[in-house]
Amino acid sequence: MDFKNIVSKIDSLPPLNDTAHLVRELYNDGSGEVDIKRLISLVESDALLTANILKMINSPLYGFSNMISSVSQAVTLFGTQIVSGLVVKYSIESAVIANLRSYGVSNSKFNDMCHLQSSLLYKWYSKVNLKKAQVLAPLALIMESGKLVISQEVARTSSIKEYLKNFREATSVIEYENSVLGTTSYYVSGLLFEHWKLDTLYVNILKGLDYEQESSVGLEEYLDVLDVVRSVINVKEIFTDKSISDGAEIVKMMNLDVKIFLQVVQKMRETYEEGML
Repeated sequence: MDFKNIVSKIDSLPPLNDTAHLVRELYNDGSGEVDIKRLISLVESDALLTANILKMINSPLYGFSNMISSVSQAVTLFGTQIVSGLVVKYSIESAVIANLRSYGVSNSKFNDMCHLQSSLLYKWYSKVNLKKAQVLAPLALIMESGKLVISQEVARTSSIKEYLKNFREATSVIEYENSVLGTTSYYVSGLLFEHWKLDTLYVNILKGLDYEQESSVGLEEYLDVLDVVRSVINVKEIFTDKSISDGAEIVKMMNLDVKIFLQVVQKMRETYEEGML
């Protein structure tokens, strides 16, 4: 199990499905130029994709009191970028089928975690910079995709129990991945996005998240925001006292209002814990 095998695996992956490809083409001229009617039509043309999106946004994670029954409503509530992120997310999960046992979580819990990360980012950072929150929220939704590839590689080498045992004993997800693979799942996510020719900005952010890269110069704010989110919500901890404290420390380092951040986190934590009862 090593980095070269992971790169080889990514290079052999088929293209994303037609719906994802067509949706991403809508963004060629920038998110502000997206044909909303065309986006809705493309998503609705894929019945399974539509069902998955509506099922997720109606989950307790988002806390809507009324049922969201159409893609049009979803776009109105979440915006075109979040919906496009959902399209890419489900397309990636179709292309990279993996069991997340090596990370000690079910696929369902992993999916919930990804949505919580995106939701936290948007609810918090939209109060700081709405435009940048709209750019980053879809990335937060799919930034953990590299763990799918790593899980496939762990399963292929028949070392799930050993990987999981050592993972549970490790204090840091990132440090553990790096010690075993010589890379992190976020960098692997960047390679995935690069392979599928997804947003160059996303590729550069993901590759720079754990390693300094020339291409990530000027992206420090984006990197810090994602670092806050993955500190609070990750495969080891979700809204624990420690993870919230870790996230708040980064917010403080960014010279942002920690009180506002903690208010958002506490409200989300309460909703999350109620859903677990």
